[in-house]
Amino acid sequence: MVFTIRDQQLQLLLIRRGIPPHEGCWAFPGGFLNIDEDLEICAKRELEEETGLRDLYLEQLYTFGRPDRDPRERIISVTYYALVPSNRLELKAASDATDAAWFSLDELPQLAFDHNKITTLAHQRLVAKLYYSTIAFQFMPETFTLSELQSVYEILRNEKLDRRNFRKWILAQNLIEETGEKRRNGNHRPAKVYRPRNPDQVEIVC
Repeated sequence: MVFTIRDQQLQLLLIRRGIPPHEGCWAFPGGFLNIDEDLEICAKRELEEETGLRDLYLEQLYTFGRPDRDPRERIISVTYYALVPSNRLELKAASDATDAAWFSLDELPQLAFDHNKITTLAHQRLVAKLYYSTIAFQFMPETFTLSELQSVYEILRNEKLDRRNFRKWILAQNLIEETGEKRRNGNHRPAKVYRPRNPDQVEIVC
């Protein structure tokens, strides 16, 4: 599954299945593991084949193996979730998917298999990691203002945060650095622009 933030909402990428079972229903990108294939390589391959997305942050979520979760046969699924900044959203449906689209997490359709249950667990994991890691940076473009970063935290946590306390906390972590640039948003004063010190890593914080 793939999460992004667009239109000030946490959104989830779904594909419309083009084959049975659940043909025509919305579901996550995914497929079967080749006999000589690594789990993460398979997840990346299926994601690119069905949506055109590649080179995203990917993390293993959980293994689902209830006997009746797939009408075809006993299927055990090792699930992953990926995060993508909104400025990298270029979708194309392919493989056994007839369509690919973004849906607000608050307005999801009924999903195929047990994917609604998987969505709930993934969302809980994502929100929990906000409190002890830099996972929120994976939703950001290469550079951003503190207001833009705070907005991501507020969307994910579904609550407003105190501006002064947030800035004090994030700067104290020494996880971002100034670029030397400033950016104007509307009629407000130009704001300092920052970037992560380690953009390719999700770090543990206090």
